[in-house]
Amino acid sequence: MADNSQKMSYQAGEAKGQAQEKASNMMDKASNAAQSAKESMQQTGQQVKEKAQGAADAVKDATGMKN
Repeated sequence: MADNSQKMSYQAGEAKGQAQEKASNMMDKASNAAQSAKESMQQTGQQVKEKAQGAADAVKDATGMKN
């Protein structure tokens, strides 16, 4: 009886460890996806900023306001 109980306890512990590992892997993947999205948004923001600056410079050139 003790052998069966020990085996069940071991299997429960093993299942718990596997579940924790899967959860950790999922959290890592979510974190990586969030970081990737953040970097993509920063890059897009920089591109928008550069285009806006270019447009502002073009208006200044056209109106003679640029130094």
